[in-house]
Amino acid sequence: MPPVHGGKLAARALRQAGVDTLFTLCGGHIMPLYDGCAEQGIRIVDVRHEQAAVHAADAWARCRPGSIGVAAITAGPGVTDGVTGIANAWRAHSPVLVIGGQGPFENLRRGSLQEMDHVGVVRPITKFADTVYQTHRIPEYIELAVRHAVCGMPGPVFLEIPMDVFYASVDEDRVRIPRIRSTPPQIAPVRADVRAAIECLAAARRPVLMAGTSVKWSRAEEALNRFIRETHIPTYTNGMGRGSVSPDSPELLNRSRRAALERADCVVLAGTLLDFRMRFGQGIPENASIVQLEMEATLIGQNRQADAALVGNLASSFEMLLEESKNGGVQLDFSAWRDEMRAIEVEAEAALEAALNSDETPIDPRRMCRDLRDWLATLEDPIVIGDGGDIVATAAKILPVRRPGAWMDPGPLGTLGVGMPFALAAQLAHPASRVVIVYGDGSFGLNGFEYDTAVRFGLPIIGIVGNDGAWGQMMRPQGAVYGRFDATLLAYTRYDKVVAALGGHGEHVERPEELRPALERAAASGKPALVNVVIRQDREYKGGLYV
Repeated sequence: MPPVHGGKLAARALRQAGVDTLFTLCGGHIMPLYDGCAEQGIRIVDVRHEQAAVHAADAWARCRPGSIGVAAITAGPGVTDGVTGIANAWRAHSPVLVIGGQGPFENLRRGSLQEMDHVGVVRPITKFADTVYQTHRIPEYIELAVRHAVCGMPGPVFLEIPMDVFYASVDEDRVRIPRIRSTPPQIAPVRADVRAAIECLAAARRPVLMAGTSVKWSRAEEALNRFIRETHIPTYTNGMGRGSVSPDSPELLNRSRRAALERADCVVLAGTLLDFRMRFGQGIPENASIVQLEMEATLIGQNRQADAALVGNLASSFEMLLEESKNGGVQLDFSAWRDEMRAIEVEAEAALEAALNSDETPIDPRRMCRDLRDWLATLEDPIVIGDGGDIVATAAKILPVRRPGAWMDPGPLGTLGVGMPFALAAQLAHPASRVVIVYGDGSFGLNGFEYDTAVRFGLPIIGIVGNDGAWGQMMRPQGAVYGRFDATLLAYTRYDKVVAALGGHGEHVERPEELRPALERAAASGKPALVNVVIRQDREYKGGLYV
């Protein structure tokens, strides 16, 4: 058999892992991998910034449950450019494999072009980081990296392959392509812990369930929905848990979360950590019991001790909760408490109605989101990506999420610039879906040039920019604390013209009645498109209103 080079061995291993798409920005250190991908039929998606390549791999893992996202980036600045993407995947627990280049192993520590300690840089933000020093062992290391990425609580991994190791050829009889499993075994919690959780729920009168990121990575949506249907427990979602419960579910609530948590006597944290999004647990009454469901024991008890802890796949946990409650004759019915929270929801919706229907100019951002919501309702299976601060927080409260994966945002790292990289992966993974990005004007500036990538690959992604000429989330506290707006104001840039210049379709909107027709023209163009919407700039918050 003829010798085979390292790039082909890597691609064969990736194929064995079920990988069919690679996100990358070219570099001399990693070029053999492209030759291998061509041989294996792995699609190569080349972007304009390494950060975007890793963000896209992150989104690919989110869009394709049971698979991993893969990015290949060159040495030195290629890897450092990708660090933000790796860090974002780390906080979001996305199973991503990043393959990084390196100077020739033969010249280690001699000062090769772009040589640096990549592994040392990324080790704190990966589950596994290592270097391959022998060409015939490349597939073995890829299997090891993938295993780390998907087992337990998933996360990113990094594999460095020096240039001479990648380019070298070896006899095929020296090579072993291992079987690579991209889904972990389903681990169930201890039954005694399940009974302890049922005891907490049976003693409760006002329980609340928070469904978060581990619901997605456990693929537990079906079991979760059976549990809440049978118990009628008031349910709120955060993180990647958004979309795990249908907007039509009587148990799914959105605007009463603070009131529910303040009055709760039991809180079920289903893949939801008590981090900043949950006020580190301070918003939960001290006398409330906590039932925590997580994929890894190390995530139990963060910032607040759990009274009952179920460690394992969350689908198994919910199934066992239902089974044990039935076997023990425990009837859980919290419908009366749910109805109390539903009444708060109805009141909050009524209070928001005027803003949703506002005809003011510049456009109220909530009106912008309402029109977007109404247009999305006409589409069969849209995917929405949030990339920004204020405007994304507003959109998250107004846009319903119909199914798992139909909403994506950066996650707890709060990284701006994920919009188009996430959208590239989402559109490639789901070509029949309409992919829409909700942008802040600040966030568009970070990876907006990836519209060039969307144009080259013919991906009809639509972005909508809420353009208030400011970094809104920073502008108001800056003004309130210092009476100034240093480093927080932007120009009302015509981002639509930027996209048009890149070969896409641009729309500029200044009045609310113009928005829906602009969205429809953008969709009809068949091109990557951007709708630039001038919205009200809210510099202060007074009396419950922005002014």
